[in-house]
Amino acid sequence: MPDETAGLAVLVERVAAPLRDQVLDGLRQAIVEQRLPPGRRLIERELVEQIGVSRTTIREVLRQLTAEGLITTIPQKGAVVAAPSPQEAADLYEVRAALEGLAARMFVERASEAQVGALRAAFADLTRVTHDGGEIRSMLQAKDRFYDVLLDGAGNGAIRGILSQLQARVSVLRATSLSQPGRPARSVAEIATLVAAIEARDAEAAVAAAARHLEQAASTGLSALRA
Repeated sequence: MPDETAGLAVLVERVAAPLRDQVLDGLRQAIVEQRLPPGRRLIERELVEQIGVSRTTIREVLRQLTAEGLITTIPQKGAVVAAPSPQEAADLYEVRAALEGLAARMFVERASEAQVGALRAAFADLTRVTHDGGEIRSMLQAKDRFYDVLLDGAGNGAIRGILSQLQARVSVLRATSLSQPGRPARSVAEIATLVAAIEARDAEAAVAAAARHLEQAASTGLSALRA
């Protein structure tokens, strides 16, 4: 019988962050990076043995991952890594396009010159990681940093709050899209257009660039899901 948790590596140091948070972050990352692919069963006993934590901790983590939409429970099978349907993914891309376009507009209108500089620096880091042939994890982290700066400059807590609730599922779709040949370089080029519009303080162009980026990400990601 194949090992149902093959590809899972969760390092629990038992220091710094609370134990539950370390396990949660490790499992979440394994799902996002598809080391635990869609459909993979998550068996409590095996997770307890492999990670070395209590069953209570594992159950709490699985409940949180269920709330984030990363796992689901199937009768007679138990907890499995969720596989977003093309329609669910399309809905999520539409929400992202609306919110990120609004965030781009607000950044243009509200961000200080220092925040614009921080956005340029975050984009430079994303470009470097991508052109260096970075792993999916590195590219996802660089994109997260870029959007953190964008949302800080936008100064709208409601947008940040909504996107934070979608973050895990967004990361899964980003990983799916960025894993397709040629997509990382195209993604960087699209974001370059967004950054240029922001630096020019052109709100309409920034909104259009954000929409174009999500449109292309959706096209690539949905094609991969359907395949």
